[in-house]
Amino acid sequence: MIAQTEKSPNKIFNKSVLSSYGTIIAGILIIIIFSVLSPSSFATVDNFINITRQISLLVVIAVGATLVMSVNEFDLSIGAIASLGGVVSAKLATEGVPIILCILIPVLVGFLVGLINGSIITHFNVLSFVTTLAMGTVIGGFTFWFTGGSTIFENIPQGFKWIGQTGIAGIPMLSIIMLVLVLVFWFLMTQMSVGRRFYAIGGNEKASKVSGIPIKKYKTFAFALCGMLAALTGALLASRLGSAHPTGGDGYFLNAYAAVFLGMTVVRSGIPNIFGTLFGAAVLGILANGLTILEIPTFLQNVITGMIIIIALIIQKLGRENT
Repeated sequence: MIAQTEKSPNKIFNKSVLSSYGTIIAGILIIIIFSVLSPSSFATVDNFINITRQISLLVVIAVGATLVMSVNEFDLSIGAIASLGGVVSAKLATEGVPIILCILIPVLVGFLVGLINGSIITHFNVLSFVTTLAMGTVIGGFTFWFTGGSTIFENIPQGFKWIGQTGIAGIPMLSIIMLVLVLVFWFLMTQMSVGRRFYAIGGNEKASKVSGIPIKKYKTFAFALCGMLAALTGALLASRLGSAHPTGGDGYFLNAYAAVFLGMTVVRSGIPNIFGTLFGAAVLGILANGLTILEIPTFLQNVITGMIIIIALIIQKLGRENT
């Protein structure tokens, strides 16, 4: 008797569906569960608007992580760059520098740090996660020296806080900035040659090199954009809080990559993409918001969030094996 080697169509279909729509299904289920458990607090327009504000900074930094992952690399310094961007912007604000420059200067600093990261990685052919981890340590030490290890909060002008603490027509300014950046980088990644080359490099670097794509140039640019968005996240965080701590951006690092990995089960299965990252961040934000409303202890929130991320990665892996 000849052994049956063909896989069941139903099993392949089920795994394919989970791989392609697992995060969407999970997001819908989470919304339904919290809406039933706490309809008066969770299922309101005001709360959903509040969630967009809560996830806005995570989305901004996660978009940068998406760009680096699209070229099949990692940047482990984004949390440190965000912290640096925050303290630089706050310090400039206390010195009376115009508000627009308080945002643009940290963004430029982040861009330059990203250029350095990308240049080291591409020209010396070293591992990105080792290089950026070391760079994050360097930046962390510099930030601590720059602030003396203390929080910057005195003499922060009200104008600097305006971006992070106000809104337009009831929509938080941070939510508006998030949506604008998502659309800009979605356009860059899907409609412009630079985005297509990012994906080409991430898909097959050797083939991209043979086809004439300057690998070093585009990888370095991806890291520069990532650093820029990380620093912008820190500056916006300082504006929102009206203060800046030397480790204020560190907490965004893991959640940023969690959002990217969750988003890789949305729209383009197994491929980092901007709208997927937005949805991944939304799932994390909705989960955190709902658990907080239900007064679930923080440690248990971390356990539940981590389990969901692990399940998403397993589903994604199973889906790739059956495509």
